[in-house]
Amino acid sequence: MFTGIIEELGEMVGWTATGDDSGLIAIRGKTVVDDLKHGDSISVNGVCLTAVEISADGFTADVMGETLRRSSLGELHPGDPVNLERAARLDSRLGGHLVQGHVDGVARIVGREPAEQWTTVRFELPAAIRRYVVEKGSITVDGVSLTVMEAGADTFSVGLIPTTLSLTTLGHKQIGDLVNLEVDVIAKYVERLLGERS
Repeated sequence: MFTGIIEELGEMVGWTATGDDSGLIAIRGKTVVDDLKHGDSISVNGVCLTAVEISADGFTADVMGETLRRSSLGELHPGDPVNLERAARLDSRLGGHLVQGHVDGVARIVGREPAEQWTTVRFELPAAIRRYVVEKGSITVDGVSLTVMEAGADTFSVGLIPTTLSLTTLGHKQIGDLVNLEVDVIAKYVERLLGERS
């Protein structure tokens, strides 16, 4: 479980195939490896991965084909920045919202509107998750906990403050770039429970 509060802007270092449908991704990130151990969960651009090898300035994680097909991790190239967050601790504040690191869909950025103190970014809204995205609700974009400003029929927008722009990949991404989306898990549970009652 994560909070969607990014701890570090890391860097994708490389990819090593371990089979026809799997591989090891290498990530540079000095902050997140401080107390990271083999087998720990870590969020990379909103995807929950398991740390395999840890060094002084980075780690590797297993990635299977299913993860590559359902996320944008397969689009990464060496040198690309990545959002990193260690698993949440029960004795810390929940600064964002409950994030599982289970990607519900990928979408492209379709607009960026800079303003004096923030930037509005608009994303595609995949039909499969449309019912979970509501104005003023929570959504995770590339692992970042955000509040939906506006939810339309096929797009949604968020407002990014200077801190988010400078400390996450969302400050670097441009129109046409892919992002990972995770909707609020509570909405999915409520839907399932109400569906079983009818």
